[in-house]
Amino acid sequence: MRTARRYLAREIYRSCAVVLMALLGLFTFFALVDDLDNVGDKFSMMALLYMQALAIPTRLYDLLPIGLLIGAILALAGLAQRNELVILRVSGVSGMRLLRMLWVVTIPLMIGAGLLSEYVTPWAEMKTGEANLMFRGKAGGDRLKSGYWFKEPTANGGTRIINIAELKGDGQVAGVTLYEFKKDLTLSALSTAPTGLFAHGDLVLKDVAETRLDSEASEALANARPPKNPPATVIKLPERTVDTTLSAERLLARVLTPERMSIATLLDYVDYLRNNQLQYGRQVVALWRKLAYPFTLLVMITIAAPIGLMQTRRGGVGAKVFLGILLGVGFFMLNQLALNVGMLGKWPPWLTALGPNLGAMIVALGAMSYMEYRHTITRIVQQRWPWSKSPA
Repeated sequence: MRTARRYLAREIYRSCAVVLMALLGLFTFFALVDDLDNVGDKFSMMALLYMQALAIPTRLYDLLPIGLLIGAILALAGLAQRNELVILRVSGVSGMRLLRMLWVVTIPLMIGAGLLSEYVTPWAEMKTGEANLMFRGKAGGDRLKSGYWFKEPTANGGTRIINIAELKGDGQVAGVTLYEFKKDLTLSALSTAPTGLFAHGDLVLKDVAETRLDSEASEALANARPPKNPPATVIKLPERTVDTTLSAERLLARVLTPERMSIATLLDYVDYLRNNQLQYGRQVVALWRKLAYPFTLLVMITIAAPIGLMQTRRGGVGAKVFLGILLGVGFFMLNQLALNVGMLGKWPPWLTALGPNLGAMIVALGAMSYMEYRHTITRIVQQRWPWSKSPA
């Protein structure tokens, strides 16, 4: 059976490679044509090609499951058309044993998908974010018109809110505003700086204008009497170092899609959000989806097995591929629907991430079992069904 498994692996890997190359080329071409309008003095053609090259790992990450599904269907349909699957069945290989062989064939792809998900795609996304900042002056992400907002506790038990208007490459930021509050949430200081830099765990601000509020100013204004001291004092500082839990990596993680981040970065970012009492449910779901990504490939090969093994009298390869494309697109839409519904309905993160995979796996295994034992099932139904019995 080792020879048969190697032959299956070679056919499936070759078909998947062809399908993925076709899909990558198609999507890259469409993205390239769509971005041609942005080419100008600041955004050259070389910059566009560079960014499209950086987007290839992310596209491969997105297209790998459906590419495996279509490629496996093509390979299995070709084997069925050449009657090679019949030879395997005659030699004693059952349908479920063939499915186990396909699972073994998928293991190297799952390992490669894990490496792609954990190392290549996050690196490419970070480089894409830096390139966007360099060429276009923006990085996307959850940005409001006022910029990016972060909250964290201070050493004296208060709260600090950081507003960053613009992100730049190499840990540099622009338009920084710090709001510092006491324990009772009264504003104590307001600092603004045109530029800043994250270095060695600190935020170094340049040309700072710090407005310090007098602690008795609010009480004096509430009692309608003039304060003893000026209510606010403005201090100009050439440089100020802020001890913050925010870092350049966490800052850039804010503008990345959670599924594009590595597991280590996601864990660090979830810990940062949890410690600062910020919402982190979306990131936890993304963490589960990252862990379930290799399992998705196993689901795809399981879906492909009953479709590819269906015996057709006249070819039927095109119909199988079309059905595989429909199932792949349907599975992708189901995944996105489960994500949105799960977030709205506050489902457990593991159910939001694994629900579509488990449901598709159960349906595919049921279809495979029916194909394998359909004659036995039909006979049992005919014998046990009440109205199938002849009258006495």
